[in-house]
Amino acid sequence: MLRNYLLSVLIVVAIAISVSAQQQRPAGAPAQPAPTPAAAPATVALPMSKMAVINSDYFLDQKTGIAKFNSAVTRLNSEFQKVKDEITAMQTRAAALDSEIDKLRNAPEGTPIDQKSLQAKIDQSEQLKKDIQRKGEDAQAAYNRRRTEIFTPLQDEIGKALEAFAKARGINVIIDAAQVPLLFADEKIDITRAFIADFNSKNPVTAASTTTPPEE
Repeated sequence: MLRNYLLSVLIVVAIAISVSAQQQRPAGAPAQPAPTPAAAPATVALPMSKMAVINSDYFLDQKTGIAKFNSAVTRLNSEFQKVKDEITAMQTRAAALDSEIDKLRNAPEGTPIDQKSLQAKIDQSEQLKKDIQRKGEDAQAAYNRRRTEIFTPLQDEIGKALEAFAKARGINVIIDAAQVPLLFADEKIDITRAFIADFNSKNPVTAASTTTPPEE
């Protein structure tokens, strides 16, 4: 009984609304189309992700880092050891000249000083310092170029190995703590040591990777 009554009321209200709308619409005006109901939002499946943290700074640790990195650093430094020794010898000579110049300039009053000899030492010191600066700049530029040549392929190799390491363990995201500040990360998700051990076991240092190329 109650159900029939509510149905009758709804029908009456619907008719009243329809009549009211028709009365408000000017004569001859086309009927307004019924609004299209909004489509229900599609259900989006959220991906399941597994995150890990790594600290690439530890790759360069001489004792527990990636062996190939340490080998590359040793190789790079050995290639530039000769020019480093040359610059060191020039700096030692410049320091000795400056000391000689200071002694002559600060000699006790009345001590005979060969001004021509003093000026020659000053000129020699200034020229030597210019040579040191130029040689140092050239060596630094060559060092940077060689470092790029050696480390770029190795970095690519490590990047591919890290990707394979992650996929094999179902890891979707890796954050490098050396690049991104972290407020907190549980040590259980830190894969640094595990990856280094895995990479070293699969990529041992060979004699070819430590050989210094012949001088040009």
